[in-house]
Amino acid sequence: MKLSIIVPVYNMAAEKKLEYCLDSLVGQTVSDYEIIAVDDCSTDESWEILQAYEKRFPEKFRAVHLAANRHQGGAKNVGLKMAQGDWIGFIDSDDWITPDMYERLIGKAEETGADLAGCDYCLTAEHSMKVGQVVHNNKKSQTGVLDDEKRRSLILDGGSLVVKIFRRSMILQYDLWFPEDIFYEDNALGNSYLILANQFVYIEEPLYFYYQHESSTVHTISEKRCEDRCEAGRLMLEEAKRHDYLDRYRPELEYSFTLLFYVNTLFTYMAGVKRTKYRFVKKLGEEMRCTFPDFQKNTYYCERTGEEEKKLIRMQMRSTVLFMGYYKLLWTYRKLRKKLSSKSAR
Repeated sequence: MKLSIIVPVYNMAAEKKLEYCLDSLVGQTVSDYEIIAVDDCSTDESWEILQAYEKRFPEKFRAVHLAANRHQGGAKNVGLKMAQGDWIGFIDSDDWITPDMYERLIGKAEETGADLAGCDYCLTAEHSMKVGQVVHNNKKSQTGVLDDEKRRSLILDGGSLVVKIFRRSMILQYDLWFPEDIFYEDNALGNSYLILANQFVYIEEPLYFYYQHESSTVHTISEKRCEDRCEAGRLMLEEAKRHDYLDRYRPELEYSFTLLFYVNTLFTYMAGVKRTKYRFVKKLGEEMRCTFPDFQKNTYYCERTGEEEKKLIRMQMRSTVLFMGYYKLLWTYRKLRKKLSSKSAR
């Protein structure tokens, strides 16, 4: 079999989100492929929808129901264990793709001898094939046979896994199973999925449609999701140790960890969680300092982090109480200024 498309599904029945995704999959132009849709214990009609597709397309559609919620990582692992295709593709169940996306990715990979292929995506808030804001997911300089320079670049700017295909043999060779029962599983495994490949090819076109809505993971903030982001950071380093590339790419991994575990978590937590806890913020800073004591001297951190963020991070490193107090005052001031500006514009 040429390709296995794995679709983790959880409560996507509303607004026909799931059906729009699945319609784009059953209509793929690539020959000899299977769709493995794994329902992660949904509480809506998602499972019934998957069963209906399996009845309509028995030659290519396989529906699986999990008895307990294992998050996307668990659903992906179930799909991977069932997969028969030479190539593996992942897709989020609220997104969709062009009819020829997988045919083009596989064709390009086989033409060049690559074992990893990707494309761009676009952001959209409507169910249509109208191309929205294009996001360039990778760079041409990252393509070709992967040397140290290209691998460093992929660690820093690897892009999303859902707009790529991977040789199943590579996944099995390196035991690239996703962590279960947490969000941000792609962040934990992403580096290994990219830099353990031998050659990468990239189509600079948006063939994937990334649906923007309020119930998606990236738009839902809670302390649990912040904790999961931290765990994904820890697992990212464990993966690097397991495959013996932590020391080789330490500066890039230090910065990636800083961004995932600390910077993004800190500011997401402060801005999105209603009742922030001193204990959480203090512990976050302490673990960051313990893991990479000199992260503020990292070249990528110095170049890529905004000056205001650096100032706030220095403050948090010195005093969590001072940081939290200052941040709340700053946040209140900005909200008030925005409100006043909105009124004056009327």
